[in-house]
Amino acid sequence: MNRQRAIPCVLMRGGTSRGPYLLADDLPRDSAQRDSVLLALMGSPDALQVNGIGGGQPQTSKVAIVSRSERDGCDVDYLFAQVEVLEARVDTKPNCGNMLAGVGPFAIEAGLVEPRGATTTVRIYNVNTGARIDALVQTPLGRVTYDGDEAIAGVAGTAAPIPLTFRNFVGAKTGSLFPTGSARETIEGVTVTLIDSAMPMMLLDGRDIGLGNLETAIAAASTPALFERTESLRLVAGSRMRLGDVSKSVIPKVGLLFPSQSESIEVAYLTPWALHKSLAVTGAIAIATACSAANTVATDIVRGMSESLSIRHPAGSMNLGLERGEGSLVGAVVMRTARRIFAGEAYVPSCHYEE
Repeated sequence: MNRQRAIPCVLMRGGTSRGPYLLADDLPRDSAQRDSVLLALMGSPDALQVNGIGGGQPQTSKVAIVSRSERDGCDVDYLFAQVEVLEARVDTKPNCGNMLAGVGPFAIEAGLVEPRGATTTVRIYNVNTGARIDALVQTPLGRVTYDGDEAIAGVAGTAAPIPLTFRNFVGAKTGSLFPTGSARETIEGVTVTLIDSAMPMMLLDGRDIGLGNLETAIAAASTPALFERTESLRLVAGSRMRLGDVSKSVIPKVGLLFPSQSESIEVAYLTPWALHKSLAVTGAIAIATACSAANTVATDIVRGMSESLSIRHPAGSMNLGLERGEGSLVGAVVMRTARRIFAGEAYVPSCHYEE
C-alpha cells in the first residue's frame, strides 16, 4: 500500500519568492532521498506542478530548510533548494536572498530563536555559500508581526520591514571575487565581467548583444533567441569560473546591464533560462559589488552611486545600502518583507523515503 508521509510545513512569501519552509530534522538526511522528497512535495517535474504545492514558476518553486546552528556567532543554518519545475532536479548550489527574508520569522515562530524586545536580530548562516546574514525581525510584545508599511517592488501591498545585512559574501563559491583574475574579459566577442559575490554571475552590457534598453530585453525574453545567445556565453563563463559544466546548473546567473535615467543602473536578471520578474537579492549584491570595483562592465554604466545603489528591474527598483572598508564593499543592506501564508502538514508518498 502506498501510504503518504506528513511533513510539518509553513508556506511563506519571502521577498518576491514563495515556497515551503521546513525544519531539517523533518527531512531525510541523505541528500538524494531529501531531493526526491522535495520534488514530490513541489510536484516536479510538471509545468503546472499540479500534484504538489509548487507554483509553476522558478520564483514559486523554492524551498527553505532551516535548523539550529552550532556555528559560533550564528543562530540558525539555512539551506536553500531550487526545485526545477520541468526537470526532476534540485539545485542547492545558489543562495536565494528573497526566501532568506522569511528565515528569521520562521526561526522565531519555530522556537529556534527567542524574541528579544521590539526587534530581534536573527543571525543566519547560509549553508549554500558560507555567507553570514543578519535579519532584523519585528517582534513587538515578543511575537513576530508581519503587518507594516514597507513596500517592495514585485509584491502587492505592504508589510513589516525586514532589513537583511549580508557579510562574507565575496568568493563564496569560487574563492575569489574575480575567479579568472580579471575584472573584464571577452567571450565570443562580448565583453563580460565574471564575478562571485553573493551569487556567481556573468555581467554584460545588454547593448553589446543588440538590446537597446531594459524594455527591449523584457520583450526579447519572450523568444528563445535571447537565451540561446546568453547560454552560449554562460557555458564558457562557467568553465572559466571553475564551476565545471553548468549546462544543468542555475549558476552563474546572467545580468544584462543598461544605463538608467532614473536609477543608478538597470538590469534584466536571467535565472538563467528565464527572465526574473523582478531581481534576486543575491544578484543585486553581485551587481553592487561590480559597480563598486574598478574596471568592470558595470563601472562603465553605473551613475549616481555613493553610500547606496538603486537598481531598476522589470517590476520596479531595489535599493541597497553599501558598507565599504579598505576600498571594497564589505557589507550590503537590503530591505525585504515576508508573510506567513499557511502552516500545517504537507503529504508526500512514502515511496520517496524508501531506500
